[in-house]
Amino acid sequence: MVQTIVSRFKLDEETQTFICTVPMFHIYGLAAFATGILAAGSTIVILSKFEMDEMLMAIQKYSATYLPLVPPILVALVNRAAAIKRKYDLRSLHSVLCGGAPLSREVTEGFLDKYPNVTILQGYGLTESTAIGASTDSLEESSRYGTAGLLSPCMEAKIVDPESGKALPVNRTGELWLRGPSIMKGYFSNEEATASTLDSDGWLRTGDLCYVDEDGFVFVVDRLKELIKYKGYQVPPAELDALLLTHPDITDAAVIPFPDEKVGQFPMAYVVRKTGSYISESAVMDFIAKQVAPYKKIRRVAFTASIPKNPSGKILRKDLIKLAESKL
Repeated sequence: MVQTIVSRFKLDEETQTFICTVPMFHIYGLAAFATGILAAGSTIVILSKFEMDEMLMAIQKYSATYLPLVPPILVALVNRAAAIKRKYDLRSLHSVLCGGAPLSREVTEGFLDKYPNVTILQGYGLTESTAIGASTDSLEESSRYGTAGLLSPCMEAKIVDPESGKALPVNRTGELWLRGPSIMKGYFSNEEATASTLDSDGWLRTGDLCYVDEDGFVFVVDRLKELIKYKGYQVPPAELDALLLTHPDITDAAVIPFPDEKVGQFPMAYVVRKTGSYISESAVMDFIAKQVAPYKKIRRVAFTASIPKNPSGKILRKDLIKLAESKL
């Protein structure tokens, strides 16, 4: 794990200063900050807790070069770009590494437009892999929008049809399976969960829907369990999340499956309006309908003060599903 992190950031070649924005009890913070970067002797600036202004002040004060973060922080940097540039000097920053959840093309382009001198690099991993499973390592690689990058050293991968269990060819979407020296041995005192996640040959079923292109780049589509099943069609909620975030009146959003007797499930959106905005439910639905196939349309909208997320920035869709179902 340490070797992967050191080679990932080229820490054996030059000194870098990192801002720690993610909790060290999460695999992102554990792998990057509590082991890999520390082992290389790089400078780590630890925030007492995450606050946007404290993070920006730390970048300016310590001339930070690298900023590992999660998509919600990246979205906030885009939305507040003008005010941030007036108040803070971020010229030392040359790279951000985004992980924890898929990053859309729209958000990526929005960030690069506002911060043209900063490179976005993406990485993919999970607690059970205990290291970065795939990552982008260069500006050229990161320009392949939506990719999590190439496989890390010593890591194997295959894309498997979730129903048949058969391996799929390139550019076909299925469940990502990983195998390598950093894969977990199993879940503590839970043989049943271990058996359902690790097969006899050491392959880890990640639960993530992905595809690999002809050059070996991994693209994360969504969580397998979070797909919305509409009349037999599969709708990835992350795709609709990303589109909603491009609307100028929306600060944050999350899409969930809403139960329906006729179609099974349909996409429902929880939306956080920007301050001063009065965007309506119909306006949100029309905005999406113009950009997607009919089966992907959002058919219900609720407005909320915030979107629940875990410490790594992943949307807690289960909480939103419970909230929606409680109002049925």
